[in-house]
Amino acid sequence: MRVISGKFGGRRLKGTPPAGVRPTSDKLKETIFNILGPNIQESIFLDGCAGTGGIGIEAMSRGAAFAYLVEQSRKACQIIRENLKSLKVEEGFKIMEMDLLKALNTIDTPLDIAFIDPPYEREDLYDACLKHFGSSPLLALDGLLIVEHSKRKELPQVSGTLRRTRSLVQGDAALAFYRAGSPAK
Repeated sequence: MRVISGKFGGRRLKGTPPAGVRPTSDKLKETIFNILGPNIQESIFLDGCAGTGGIGIEAMSRGAAFAYLVEQSRKACQIIRENLKSLKVEEGFKIMEMDLLKALNTIDTPLDIAFIDPPYEREDLYDACLKHFGSSPLLALDGLLIVEHSKRKELPQVSGTLRRTRSLVQGDAALAFYRAGSPAK
């Protein structure tokens, strides 16, 4: 795994992901950040189910003002810490070693971009996250939620105030992009 672009572009990230952690491929990561483009600049970013932190670190490399990296695996959080230390990143992030839903209830800053990538088999977590984002002000007014999921799972078009605006399939993975709108009637 490596940082693709930005101030840490080309730098390798350390660590073998622990069992149960499936890192986002470099190709899919590049696709995500090509879509985000300059919107990443000065954003408040969430890397939910961060694994070894590749997405959150990429966001910081490309100019995110602050990144929350949420991961409940102690071993994965240690790898995130080691990667940030090797890049000499000392501020502009918060590692939250806890369950994603607990973290979402803890974060009190509106997020400009939220990326969540739960284990594919955790359908309950996908549903709970969409429900949480669709019923709370966690996303900033023009915020974007990106959900990585198995291409075999269809995510809803609408969840509370969230509307899916785009879907993209790459290999076995799929991305669903959501923006907040008005509540469903």
